[in-house]
Amino acid sequence: MRVEILCTGDEILTGKTINTNYSHIARRLVDVGLGVHWGTTVGDDRESLLKAFHQAGERADAVIVNGGLGPTVDDLSQEVAAQACGVELVLSDHWMTRMEESYARRGRVMPPNNRKQAMLPANAELIDNPIGTACGFAVTIGKARFFFTPGVPREMRRMLDEQVLPRLLAMSGIAGVTRLKRFHTFGIGESRADQMLGDMDAFKADGGIKLGFQAHYPQLETKLALRADDETALTALLAPAEAEVRRRLGNFIVAEDDQTIEGVILGRLLASGSTLAIAETLTGGHLAARIAPLPGAERAFRRATIARDLAELGAAAVSPDQAAAVAKALRASSGASHALVVLLELDEGADRPDMGGTICIGLADAEGTVTRQARLVGGRDWVRIGATELALDCLRRHLLGLPFDERIDFERR
Repeated sequence: MRVEILCTGDEILTGKTINTNYSHIARRLVDVGLGVHWGTTVGDDRESLLKAFHQAGERADAVIVNGGLGPTVDDLSQEVAAQACGVELVLSDHWMTRMEESYARRGRVMPPNNRKQAMLPANAELIDNPIGTACGFAVTIGKARFFFTPGVPREMRRMLDEQVLPRLLAMSGIAGVTRLKRFHTFGIGESRADQMLGDMDAFKADGGIKLGFQAHYPQLETKLALRADDETALTALLAPAEAEVRRRLGNFIVAEDDQTIEGVILGRLLASGSTLAIAETLTGGHLAARIAPLPGAERAFRRATIARDLAELGAAAVSPDQAAAVAKALRASSGASHALVVLLELDEGADRPDMGGTICIGLADAEGTVTRQARLVGGRDWVRIGATELALDCLRRHLLGLPFDERIDFERR
């Protein structure tokens, strides 16, 4: 089945907003075995949109339209879709009631211009949006079935998984069930992960499981995609492959599926009744910001100190001994069971191949202190991001009883 993704909006067309929605939709289509044949971006212009709808309707079997469902004058998707179908816009009483109830639950009165979001082509099939006011819908234009989704990422993603993909799979005639298993790793790159996993029988042509990687520094996502006749068959095929991936990637796996490394850390702290204090230099509070907002963090997160200068933390230099001393002092002053410290020294000067930073991590608990020193090469932001992730990984490993100083691919001696 030929699928096209059509994204709308001047901010997308001009590059003012990075189009992450397109990449997410495309990845999810590939995950379920559909793929993408065309990708189109159109600004907020009626004539251009109408032309794009007609062109897509002639060459594709299905089109996912993203954006243009809001309440403002530049949101044109419903209006142009009705024009392309040759029908009128009509008020959906059902969706109008839904929006009014949503505003009422929040103690607000719905603005008059939101009525526009309940105006749909007369022949439209409503596609539910359980977490927003933008009503999705489907119509047929030319030879293609069009599925309209909002530009708000969290709304689009929910509708895509729950509403659009099941319809597309039914249209395609692809039978069975699918699953996407994801492993999040820190410390290894794509080439190394491919070497570690590439010879597995499950990933060969007749193995039934598709192996894929997606790098988003500092983590790497390893994906196993599988289709089977039913859930029982799917689990039977996938379970041994999952176990083998865990065995081969080992300690580098920091989380799985929708988990995050910070979520794993907080879960471990809460399960053991432990608490945490953090001190960091030159990472701008990124370390604390990964943990503090999580649900339940208030029961474990005692304190965060964000310093621009080493002296503010009582450190004289970036060294393992200084990191250990600061961690020990922080644990005592905060009353936390665990204290994590990140000391970072960035190289001075313009970007160059050997530019980077020296990172010293100290961790103190009731058993004493442990330290980790590393040098990461790259620009300032690259080093800051890497230092944050390295510190989180060191804490994760310590809490799980794993080796604290296992070498990572991004590290330089």
